Amino acid sequence: MAKITFNDIGHSYDKNPNQENWALKPISMTWESGKSYALVGPSGCGKTTILNIISGIVNPHQGQITFDDVDVTKVPTVKRNVALVFQFPTIYKSMTVKENLAFPLVCRGWKADAINVRVGEVAEQIGISHKLDRSATKLGADEKQLISLGRGLVRDDVTALLMDEPLTVIDPQLKFELRKKIKQIIQGKDITVVYVTHDQYEAMTFADELLVMELGNLVQRGTPEELFENPISNYVGNFIGSPAMNFIKADLSNGLAEVGGYKIATSTNLSKVTDKKIQLGIRPEYVELHSGSGENVISAELIGIDDLGSTRILNCRFGEGIIKAKIPRSTTPPPLGKVGLRLPKEKVIGFKGGFQIR
Repeated sequence: MAKITFNDIGHSYDKNPNQENWALKPISMTWESGKSYALVGPSGCGKTTILNIISGIVNPHQGQITFDDVDVTKVPTVKRNVALVFQFPTIYKSMTVKENLAFPLVCRGWKADAINVRVGEVAEQIGISHKLDRSATKLGADEKQLISLGRGLVRDDVTALLMDEPLTVIDPQLKFELRKKIKQIIQGKDITVVYVTHDQYEAMTFADELLVMELGNLVQRGTPEELFENPISNYVGNFIGSPAMNFIKADLSNGLAEVGGYKIATSTNLSKVTDKKIQLGIRPEYVELHSGSGENVISAELIGIDDLGSTRILNCRFGEGIIKAKIPRSTTPPPLGKVGLRLPKEKVIGFKGGFQIR
C-alpha cells in the first residue's frame, strides 16, 4: 500500500483557466497508508476530480502527486496499480462470478492454482463463496458491487482502493448492509482507501477521516467526531449532522453574547472580538429541555415537532430564528407553546463571517 501525497495540486477543465473557476483549487495533503478517507460534499465540489487525479485518469493542471514519495504525476493509470470501484459496477456478463473475480489475476499471468486460492479467499471475505459458479447476470445490484470490490481486493499489488459513490444505486436497506460489509472487509487490511460520497452518513460510518469539500476547496479535514463537535465554519456545521447545527444571531457586549434579552455563555473566548454581531452555533443533540433556571437556560416557543421514528425534532422560535432540539423517542415532548431550553456552555461555539471564532 502507499502513502499518497498532493503537493500544490490544482486542476481546471478549461483551456484558459481562471483559478477562481478551477474544479480543484491548489491543495497539499497526505493520505496515510492503511487508513480510510471519505471525500464529502455536494455535486461539483471537486471530489471526483481528486479521485481521478489519484488514479491517473486526470493529469492535474499544476502540482505533483507522489506514491510513497515517488513522483507519479505523469504515470498512466495502468502503471499506478490502483483499484477503482465506480457508482455503476462493471461486471462481465458473459462470465461467472468466479471468472469475474479472477479476471485481474488472469490478466497478470497468475497460475491457475494460485488464482483459485486467491479467488476463494476473497469470495469468502465478501460472502459470495456459494455463488462462484453462478452467472454474473443473475446477481442483484448489491452483489454486483461486491464483485466489483472483490476484483480490487483480489490483487496483491494494489496501491490504493478508490471508490466513487459505490452505493448510490443500491436500495436503502441493502445500502446499510453493504456499507457495513465493505467496512468489515477493509478493516485490518493494510490498504489505503479513498471513498467519494455526497452522503454524510456513509462517510461518517465508513471512514477514519473525512475531507469536506466546497467549490473546489478542502474546507476541513478530521475524524467524524472532530467535524461534528468542532466545525470550522457554518458550511461544515450545516453539512455534517442531521438536522444541521443551529446558528443563532447574537449581539456581543463586553465579551458576552446576548439573544432576546438572554446572556449566553460560550466555549469560545469572545473577550477579544470587536464585532458587535456574531452567531452562536450548537448541535440540536445538545439542546436540552429544562424546566428550571440557570446558566444558558432560555424560554422559547415550540412551534412544531418532526417525528423521525427513534427521535423527535422540536422546532422552537428563539431570537430572530428557529432553534432545533433533538430528543429521544422515550422523552415525552412538551405541548406547543412556551418551552424552557438549556444550551450547555461547553457546546455553544461562536462564529463570525461564516467561520468559527478562534
